[in-house]
Amino acid sequence: MAVPSTTSELELRQSEQDSSCPVKLLRNRKAAFSLALLIADVVLVSLIIAYVPYTKIDWDAYMSQVSGFLGGERDYSNLKGDTGPLVYPAGFLYVYSAIQFVTGGEVYPAQILFGILYIINLGIVFFVYVKTDVLPWWALSLLCLSKRVHSLFVLRLFNDCIATMLLHTSMAVLFSQRWHVGLIIFSAAVSIKMNVLLYAPPLLLLMLKALNIFEVVSALACAALVQILLGLPFLLSYPVAYISRAFNLGRIFIHFWSVNFKFVPEPVFVSKEFAVSLLVVHLVLLFTFAHCRWCKHEGGLLNFLHSKFLFLKLKLSLSSSLSQQNFHSVGSSSKVLCPEHIVTTMFAGNFIGIVCARSLHYQFYSWYFCSLPYLLWRTPFPTLLRIILFVGVELCWNIYPSNIYSSVMLLCLHLVILWGLWSAPPEYPYLKAKSSSGKKEE
Repeated sequence: MAVPSTTSELELRQSEQDSSCPVKLLRNRKAAFSLALLIADVVLVSLIIAYVPYTKIDWDAYMSQVSGFLGGERDYSNLKGDTGPLVYPAGFLYVYSAIQFVTGGEVYPAQILFGILYIINLGIVFFVYVKTDVLPWWALSLLCLSKRVHSLFVLRLFNDCIATMLLHTSMAVLFSQRWHVGLIIFSAAVSIKMNVLLYAPPLLLLMLKALNIFEVVSALACAALVQILLGLPFLLSYPVAYISRAFNLGRIFIHFWSVNFKFVPEPVFVSKEFAVSLLVVHLVLLFTFAHCRWCKHEGGLLNFLHSKFLFLKLKLSLSSSLSQQNFHSVGSSSKVLCPEHIVTTMFAGNFIGIVCARSLHYQFYSWYFCSLPYLLWRTPFPTLLRIILFVGVELCWNIYPSNIYSSVMLLCLHLVILWGLWSAPPEYPYLKAKSSSGKKEE
């Protein structure tokens, strides 16, 4: 190979290589379109912050709770705001303490900060969509068309938005099979708002597929360590108050603010029986999807778990007779999951939780909006029906206050999407066995 004789020749080649990067980007229609959408949304977010009035809901309460924490209060029962007591884990306090420090507790600079967070989240979501290659390029624009989601980020400054951004980050990290890092980021998201736990069952299943049991345990230990370290000041001082308030799974939300199940009479809505019934439906749906869809290529959930148990038993039985090196080679059962399987399983698992949630407040739309286009294109429905379902869901979330008709409509739309996900053929989960020649249409 010829060696360049001059420095200018080296610089010329380097310049040609650098200039080829934008060309490669432009040749990828989805990546180029995503970049254009991102730039357009920067302009849109700027206009919203400049011209649309801020809506006061939880910001003052957040700042009051943070001020109590910064003032030395460690008893969670004494951390309160004008909307009630603090009900989020400790990560919320650290994040909003940093936000208060950066913004001085003022709304306008906080809106700018949340606008930046919105764009970062959108960029991460675009990465997930381009990487999985499920949608046609033009359908990526749906991710930028939600009036409600723009409002939640830059006009209401909810902690749901930060938790969702971290969740999407953890999902993107899992594409590179960095499960421990992904679990740490996932746990950080949980520490800001517990709704992220809706992703926990499908995430655990994916871990069991991708890792051996010892790696699963170590990854879960990393996630648990994050929670312990973040909550340590409160666990050492008032552990009962912290655990009972920050991780209260039995909260009853106000019927008036519910976007779904508004058609259910309030006495039934707040009853324990209704909550238990929804929980049972939730668990049954998770098991059914896991057994018949997510583990179909492994022979079903029960067969998959049985094979993992037998492998662990074999490994333990051989541990005493093999050398340390051979022992580790026998125990290496890690497999590489394809991005499509990771995203489909996690988005669908979260969506099942959304369908079965007793109450969905307006800010909860951020929990699953970014997954809607993906889930719709995983169904066998025609494109027109997918768009109708998307618009219908967005319409329901923009009716204020919600009413019987909008909540019935939202439930029906959710059930149709869920049926579509059930009807769709499951993708092959493992990357190494996927055909490299099969490419999806743009």
